[in-house]
Amino acid sequence: MFSKKVRSRIFFLVTLFVISIAIIFVIFRSLEENVVYFFSPTEIYNKTDVSYDQKIRIGGLVKENSVIKESSSINFIITDLKKEIIVSYKGLVPNLFSEGKGVVAEGKLRDKKYFVADKILAKHDENYMPPEVSKALENSNN
Repeated sequence: MFSKKVRSRIFFLVTLFVISIAIIFVIFRSLEENVVYFFSPTEIYNKTDVSYDQKIRIGGLVKENSVIKESSSINFIITDLKKEIIVSYKGLVPNLFSEGKGVVAEGKLRDKKYFVADKILAKHDENYMPPEVSKALENSNN
């Protein structure tokens, strides 16, 4: 039906296609292990298939009057103004961390109401300027 040359080209193209699909599959599989999903407290409450062993990020505002600092840990509540989740973190928090400000906590859920964070990322708005830069600008204007 096909000549030997055409059959060898078809075989080559099919083999190339299969190898390409296998490489893409391996890449996506390895990326999937490193992806950290982001949720709000409301999304966690509404989620039916919550994974307690998977690392996730929870974002929202630090609820006013909810920060409890202990010697080496801090507990606070993240809210999206609909639902809340209690966060426990051991370590130093960023300088931008404060009540009423945006925060992202990375870690694992204990249940739908309690989250143990490994990392705290404080969010800032577009008007933020590092203290060193603002001090340098003040000194240059004087």
